[in-house]
Amino acid sequence: MLRNLFHPERYHGHRRKPPFFEGWYYKIVDPGEQHRLAVIPGIFLSDDPDHHHSFVQVLDGTTGDATYHRYPADAFEAARDVFDVRIGPNRFSASGFTLDITDDDRPIAGTVELIDPIPWPVSFTSPGIMGPYGWVPMMECNHGVVSFDHALAGALTLDGTTVDFTGGRGYCEKDWGKSFPAGYVWMQSNHFASVGTSFVASIAIIPWLFSAFPGFIIGLWHDGSLHRFATYTKAATDRLRITDDAVEWQVSDRTSVLEMTAHRATGGLLYGPTREQMGDRVGETMLSEITVSLRTRDGDVLFEGTGRHAGLEVHGDLDRLLEMQV
Repeated sequence: MLRNLFHPERYHGHRRKPPFFEGWYYKIVDPGEQHRLAVIPGIFLSDDPDHHHSFVQVLDGTTGDATYHRYPADAFEAARDVFDVRIGPNRFSASGFTLDITDDDRPIAGTVELIDPIPWPVSFTSPGIMGPYGWVPMMECNHGVVSFDHALAGALTLDGTTVDFTGGRGYCEKDWGKSFPAGYVWMQSNHFASVGTSFVASIAIIPWLFSAFPGFIIGLWHDGSLHRFATYTKAATDRLRITDDAVEWQVSDRTSVLEMTAHRATGGLLYGPTREQMGDRVGETMLSEITVSLRTRDGDVLFEGTGRHAGLEVHGDLDRLLEMQV
């Protein structure tokens, strides 16, 4: 709906026909940086109504343990004019979330507030991180950044142990569409030496008409400014190398060069959407480190830093993704 185009954080599934999924990703790290969690609420609508359901996934970024808490589709409720989602007794919004998960997989309860969230800037020509592609209907997968970085307040009780996240840092994004891309890399960190710096980048196989292209979007939020590199800004990938140990990636545009190295680490398995079901197992780590270097074409350094507690997903048909760079 047009009124939600400029609000990527809102639920976009009203009146959408299957297959369709939508999910939000809350990343929270406690102030002592000993506990890191990803909380992922969402809904999945399949061509087969028997597979319709809503869910809350929780990834323990320290241990790699992941749990999938399934609810009926009709347990999902979403406001039309604001980001306000309920899944059973659990509630999610741009200002925080409340969990009341009581099943046997992992009981979790508590409330975490997001203090002063920083969303990706929205304009008429660029309604969010998707840029002008945000205007294109029925993209296979859409993306939004709800908040680059924010402080946290509140606590969660997990398996009977209470973890206080007050004073920690968080990040929030979301995806919606028909399915995840056939192959992609995603990385994110907002734990750099300077508090408030946040980095997110992804490159994926994007279906387009009867073909496909390697589309990418990158945002570095630093000192109150957004450094943006994307296919739609006419930036280009100079180098992309994926090994068992790291992802090495360099992009550039008319004025700047951005180098990224994400070091791969062990993680957990999350469920990702295909057109038929939430059956694609996606490996994600929250133990990666991302080294980022931004400089002008003349060599002047604009930013250098290493992000801790980084999220990293390297998934799908990577050979095809790499071949597209040639």
